[in-house]
Amino acid sequence: MQESPFYEIIIQRGIERGIEQGSREMSIKNILSVLTKRFPQQDMHQVAEALDAITSLDRLIQLIDIAVDTSSVETFLEVLNA
Repeated sequence: MQESPFYEIIIQRGIERGIEQGSREMSIKNILSVLTKRFPQQDMHQVAEALDAITSLDRLIQLIDIAVDTSSVETFLEVLNA
């Protein structure tokens, strides 16, 4: 059975979306992991909610670097919400 080019395009787009969604979820986990390691006494619930609202993978990747360098969770949230 031969598949149509349209079907192949739809399948490819689905795969690409799945990869992007997985990368997005991994970036959020990495940010939360870094912040939890650096600030173990802080509640990350507010951070997690704010990160879940971000759809841009590029922005999440930037936030990983910011999480590594931030002086506090509050400062990270300020940058996140700016």
